[in-house]
Amino acid sequence: MTSFTVRRLDPDDAAALVQVAQHETDFTGEPPSPPLTPDAAHAYLSDPGVWHWHAEDAGGNPVGFLMAYVHRRRHGEPLDVMFEEIGVRRSWRRRGVGRALVDALHAQMREQGIGSVWVAADSEEARAFYEACGYELDELQGVILSRDVQTDTPA
Repeated sequence: MTSFTVRRLDPDDAAALVQVAQHETDFTGEPPSPPLTPDAAHAYLSDPGVWHWHAEDAGGNPVGFLMAYVHRRRHGEPLDVMFEEIGVRRSWRRRGVGRALVDALHAQMREQGIGSVWVAADSEEARAFYEACGYELDELQGVILSRDVQTDTPA
């Protein structure tokens, strides 16, 4: 098996975000996204509420990523984590990359004393992956809705 490493990105890793944006389709099946500007990428990676990991091959090329946000709460535990997105290059799937990224998220949560994490599964494949990582369906959560307020039309 080809080896990979997992590391949390820091503010100097803007180029890594550009690489993923350029190859978005290979990671997520979505069309490529415009990369953040260098200043926006630095701000994103400097935000302590943003956690972003990359899995990288021996050459330092991203083969997977995971992003999550730390949320302050109004009641109960003071913090929880929203597991926002995960992507693994098609050629690297089913090699433990996704699981290693999720393990890195869980380790960071333990280190920070955060116990609760939630994720929205947008496909049966995603749901099966999350369940294999120990996630369970939360019957109390509703459906996620969105809106683009810049155009003032529902998304």
